[in-house]
Amino acid sequence: MSKFERFEDIESWKKARELNKKIYELTNAEGFNRDFGFKDQIRRASLSISSNIAEGFERGGDKEFYQFLSVAKGSCGEVRSQLYLAYDIKYISREEAETLLEEASEISKMINGLMKYLRSSDFTGKKYK
Repeated sequence: MSKFERFEDIESWKKARELNKKIYELTNAEGFNRDFGFKDQIRRASLSISSNIAEGFERGGDKEFYQFLSVAKGSCGEVRSQLYLAYDIKYISREEAETLLEEASEISKMINGLMKYLRSSDFTGKKYK
């Protein structure tokens, strides 16, 4: 795996950024506009993915980066769970749900791959920037 110079170089961060935009666009729809708590929660969970990747990277150590990636991966699961609910209560179509669920799953797998890489490296808490 190549070294990253900036968090913006991390592919899972790029994909999470795209997901954020789609979640924001989606939650501007009529159903979400009436449900402020749900709208806020799914947006916050989505933002947590890219934010934790960036924050963990900026901390500069493998162990901290790994911990933040773990939080980001958990947030992927949270977004997926909320997408199922959004579909169940008819805020989004089946097609929208399937597309976004697939994207969130892909991001989770990418984060998992990065975590595996960190685990297989020295993983000593070294600074990597």
